[in-house]
Amino acid sequence: MQISKRILSAAGAALLAMAAGSLSAQAAEKLKIGTEGAYPPFNTITSDGKVVGFDIDIANALCAQMKVECEIVTQDWDGIIPALQAKKFDAIIASMSITEERKKQVAFTNKYYTTPLALVAPKDSDLTSADPAALAGKTVGAQASTTQADYAQNTYGKAGAEAKLYPTQEEAITDLTNGRLDAVISDKFVLVDWLKKASDGCCKLVGDVKGTETQAGIAVRLDDTALRDKLNTAIDAIVADGTYKKIQAKYFDFDIY
Repeated sequence: MQISKRILSAAGAALLAMAAGSLSAQAAEKLKIGTEGAYPPFNTITSDGKVVGFDIDIANALCAQMKVECEIVTQDWDGIIPALQAKKFDAIIASMSITEERKKQVAFTNKYYTTPLALVAPKDSDLTSADPAALAGKTVGAQASTTQADYAQNTYGKAGAEAKLYPTQEEAITDLTNGRLDAVISDKFVLVDWLKKASDGCCKLVGDVKGTETQAGIAVRLDDTALRDKLNTAIDAIVADGTYKKIQAKYFDFDIY
């Protein structure tokens, strides 16, 4: 009887182990992607609650290449790195510029696009240059905790401009259109898309901000090198097979890679 009980016990333990392994395998087949949802055309939330944009299409293409299910999780920008570190999601695909400061907190994949910063202003503004000297005495808006916020504070600020920071890009744009800012600095592709689709002719592109070209990468936790390597392989694959160009063409009529 004792032997039978031990056999049953061992069999039960084996079944539990197999079930646990199966659950782990199922969990591994889903990749949670964190994004902001307030940075069109890269990531934004539609009126019916869907998260769409270039970043989202890239995320889904990478998941398809890796043969995993993509789950998109939205997170306020200021808390997006802490949320990754807290394992709320596995990776950030949210047009995050690769910087030395951020490399201390997260590990980045290779780039998935490259962009300079640019400046927009009201169409009747006397601004004709994005150079720091031209912004002296002006109020410049930017989204907080971004490379553009750093530039607004550290470069325009030192040249005599006032930097005003906002939780989201959309709030900065709203203050620009309502006459509370002289200019907004941001990712050029974001500003070009806004001018084309939603500015109602209020504003103009002053120009590119010289020397600010950065690469956007996918962020993972510092110790998650295996996932980073898989994502790098997937990025190379979708660029090579033409998937990247098809996604790019939905949003831009020029090369951003």
